[in-house]
Amino acid sequence: MKQFIWNARVYYEDTDAGGVVYHARYLAFFERARTEMLRQLDISQQKLLQEGIAFVVKKMDISYHFPARLDDMLTIKTNAEQVRKASIIFKQTILNQNNQVISTADVLIACVNITKMKPCGLPKLLVLEFI
Repeated sequence: MKQFIWNARVYYEDTDAGGVVYHARYLAFFERARTEMLRQLDISQQKLLQEGIAFVVKKMDISYHFPARLDDMLTIKTNAEQVRKASIIFKQTILNQNNQVISTADVLIACVNITKMKPCGLPKLLVLEFI
């Protein structure tokens, strides 16, 4: 999978009193896009949890370029930039309906054994999708 694209609308609950998206809400948009990408790949996080595997954000570098506002239609683009044995680096971009870059993020996701809370190998199906 080269690039995953997911759309989301800005709701009132995402904004501050002035109708501008609150800075922490961008993290939720990025997270939902990665979750929906897994769904499209037919990878169930629920099933992985039952197997003792989870994905955790180890590091995130986020930049805010332009404010998103109430009722904006956002496009979140997600690219797997680097796939390692137990982690993936994603580059994500949020654009508004005018194709203006709103926010960008580099996200390091680690795969962990939730019982031991230690890194473990990525599921093979996921690795195959990104190679």
